[in-house]
Amino acid sequence: MRNYDLITPEGTKDLLFGEAIARRKVENDLLGLFKSRGYSEVITPGLEFFDVFNLNSQYFPQENLYKLTDSKGRLLVMRPDSTMPIARVAATRLKDSPLPMKFCYDQTVYRTEPALKGRSDEIVQTGIELIGSELRIADLEVISNAIDSLRILGKPFSLEIGNIGIFKALADKLDVSDKFKEKIRRRIETKNFPALNDLLDSLGSNPVIDALKKLPALFGGEEVFERAEAIMADEKISLLLDELREIYHTASEICGGDGEITVDLGLVNKTDYYTGLIIKGYLQGHGEEVLSGGRYDRLISEFGYDVPAVGFAVNVNAIAKVIEKNGEIPSSPAPDAIVYAESGFEAEAFKVSGKLRAEGLTVETALFEDLESVRAYARERKIAKVVVVDGSEREAD
Repeated sequence: MRNYDLITPEGTKDLLFGEAIARRKVENDLLGLFKSRGYSEVITPGLEFFDVFNLNSQYFPQENLYKLTDSKGRLLVMRPDSTMPIARVAATRLKDSPLPMKFCYDQTVYRTEPALKGRSDEIVQTGIELIGSELRIADLEVISNAIDSLRILGKPFSLEIGNIGIFKALADKLDVSDKFKEKIRRRIETKNFPALNDLLDSLGSNPVIDALKKLPALFGGEEVFERAEAIMADEKISLLLDELREIYHTASEICGGDGEITVDLGLVNKTDYYTGLIIKGYLQGHGEEVLSGGRYDRLISEFGYDVPAVGFAVNVNAIAKVIEKNGEIPSSPAPDAIVYAESGFEAEAFKVSGKLRAEGLTVETALFEDLESVRAYARERKIAKVVVVDGSEREAD
């Protein structure tokens, strides 16, 4: 018995007509933006060996991966992320290339998160990776691209910036296990204040614990830096705050009045992945981020090539949801003309169609036996021109 032949798997969907047009436009606009700034497109396989994602740091829990085996019994995964395959490419085929390297991509990733119902398991990501520079200008280059990516989507937007190093500096002062630090991180990331306070209260009270309790509330504008400095008397953290303040000011200038730049010191996702700057972008009308990324200076070293890197990805699926929610999905455009061939003139009809397409028109071939059916079809589809090929090319009424 076939139970699943008429539906798609959970976390996937068919895109029809206007939905496909809207998604493709977002992808093309973003790729065009990145290429105009010197980023070269790369495409990595949809299938990768499990080992690519089974590094010393478990960036992606294997229970979230779609796994299968090849003909030799080797474990494969459907690509859950674009950054790590690109890191593999940079560390192998492009290891001798001059730095920095600038890549862009537009491809689908596959991962499942059972605890997050309603999320897509098949996600189109369009993004950039800037490999080989640890300078502040590289961070600003990526932020500039992120701002322009949000700007071309034509919606009010906001970009949050943070630095994972601040959380790490505080957590390193605690005499607790890595597992316990991860519990703290999760509660800060989700801004679960009651659970965070309960967890930290079990450790007693000191300035570090007090600072961690307040970390998820440290978001906003310029005032965040003063509030943070007042509760974090640490030289290393002060340097990180100064660096982030400079980035905040420059990002605000780049953004102008088109969007909002905010600081969030509670951005602590993927502490084993990111090493410094973290960014998240939002569009009005969508509660979850549509853009995310940051600096990951140690990731590529796990492939044997120790170079810094920074980048981000745009979740095209999330953008499509915003477009759909706002009722802005375009309709499929009608063809400019339809060509009908009388019996015996089929070859000539295809030649006529080719000439019209060479002029930039969208042209259909009529698949009906009589002209009246063609006319009815053209009226239904709102096709303005019907061309009849019967030995003397003409337009029908």
